[in-house]
Amino acid sequence: MFAQFVQFETTLTEREALQVAHERAPAFRALPALVQKFYLKSTKPNHYGGLYLWDSAEAIAEFRQSEMAKTIPAAYKVVGAPDVSIYELMFPLRG
Repeated sequence: MFAQFVQFETTLTEREALQVAHERAPAFRALPALVQKFYLKSTKPNHYGGLYLWDSAEAIAEFRQSEMAKTIPAAYKVVGAPDVSIYELMFPLRG
């Protein structure tokens, strides 16, 4: 399993960012290779992110080339480029 951690700054208010997240959630739920997604709010003002759990590295690569992924910066009015990190999970603490 793989984790993809995305952080970004936005010009949206928290309320607007939440609205966008809720509107787009059904499309993410429909992705069979996406095991889970956590929506994140940073302690830094106007900074948000997502923690995605994918079933494979290929699933991440496929998603990153998708139209849905390409629309994230515009949907969230991202300032600059988002910071994206990918990790292979070694083992879970809890079973």
